[in-house]
Amino acid sequence: MKERLSRIAIVLDHPKNVVNIGGVVRVMNNFGLTDLRLVNPDEFDAYRIEGIAHRSSELIEAASIHDTLDDAIADATFVVGTTARTRTAGRSYSTVSDVAPVIADKTEAGTVAILFGREDRGLTNEDLDRCHAVSIIPTSPEYSSLNLAQAALVMAYEIFRAMDGGDMEMPKGRRATRPPTADELEEAFGAIADGLAAIDFYKARKPEAVMRTLRTIISRAEPDLRETRLLAAVGFEIGNYLRRNGFARADADASNPEEIGQP
Repeated sequence: MKERLSRIAIVLDHPKNVVNIGGVVRVMNNFGLTDLRLVNPDEFDAYRIEGIAHRSSELIEAASIHDTLDDAIADATFVVGTTARTRTAGRSYSTVSDVAPVIADKTEAGTVAILFGREDRGLTNEDLDRCHAVSIIPTSPEYSSLNLAQAALVMAYEIFRAMDGGDMEMPKGRRATRPPTADELEEAFGAIADGLAAIDFYKARKPEAVMRTLRTIISRAEPDLRETRLLAAVGFEIGNYLRRNGFARADADASNPEEIGQP
């Protein structure tokens, strides 16, 4: 995947703000993109850019600056333009999620250039005429404009996913090595039932109805053994606390409503 990502060139046409360039560089680092091409940037300050996108000196040093858009995309075998809105009725448009798999496939054959226009006006119709595909990021019609780095982020993320980067193994939280047995679950349910009885939780409620609901909730969560033991400990500790503090109700039996004052 790394080799294919290296064949994707991010082309910024006449970017105005070095902060936006830095934002794009940071996005490129996030998703393994290494080829940045700038067409007549208003300013290019490597020191400021690295201050925005830390540990990006290698990418910044490799960035190329071009006098024309044609020069920046000369070696590309597939060119994708980005725009916030449709420009002409005669042009075909795709969403980012639709074009990302196409971009991923095209990297097998050669360089794919993705064009982003100037922050205040985007790409011109003449620029888009140079593109094999034009992509739009769907947004709210009331506020459709995206920051340059935001647009690059959405595009880079979808391409990364299309190249199977989205299938990376997710980190796992601390889990027990196995699920609880039926006996271990019943011990937890029994402890919870006794604990609720000890604090006179049921009152006019039927203990079996309350516990049936709790069983449903806990079973739906599929607790592991550690979590099941924690639930049991909660129930046991209610009774222990009451006994330590001299409350007789700590000995109440949830299976005997009369003992806990049920009508």
